Amino acid sequence: MNFASSFLKECHEVLDNIDSKIIESMADILSETRENNGRLFLIGSGGGAGHASHAVCDFRKLCNIESYNPYDNISELTARVNDEGWENTIINWLKVSKLNSKDTLFVFSVGGGDYEKNISANLANAVQYCKELGGKVIGVVGKDGGYTKQMGDAVCVIPTVNSAHITPLVEGFQAIVWHLLVSHPKVQINPTKWESTK
Repeated sequence: MNFASSFLKECHEVLDNIDSKIIESMADILSETRENNGRLFLIGSGGGAGHASHAVCDFRKLCNIESYNPYDNISELTARVNDEGWENTIINWLKVSKLNSKDTLFVFSVGGGDYEKNISANLANAVQYCKELGGKVIGVVGKDGGYTKQMGDAVCVIPTVNSAHITPLVEGFQAIVWHLLVSHPKVQINPTKWESTK
């Protein structure tokens, strides 16, 4: 079997093992967030930060949910890294934005954050802060789900089907899950362009 066929077979295995009930719970939380006039804050590092930028567009445009990605402003990000440390970049941004119990935090992370290993402490700190305020935490993560899964309300863990491809499969399926959510009848309000063009 060639590499392309093998990788696509792994994608099929992931699809067969994703917990769709968790994704339905995520859709319920997103719908409730909008109904309660809450906001959606999407966070991630690396590929997750890129996903967060794209997803902000989709949740605002298609779902009428007020949404933000703290890392979209490179000037503020680098100032906070320089002055406050990487681990505080998101939490201090959320404090200025007056995160509250009506809001939802959406995490894109391969490992979900881990305090003991000091991995993605920026994400773990944000999750902890959101929960302290009574907000909801959802996410799409990999491995064992890390701190996000431990503390979250509805967190989809992308199953590990090949330990050599954890990152590409998790990041690839993060995009699938968020596109599923912005297409979900409980969440989507406005049509996408090509589907509405006759």
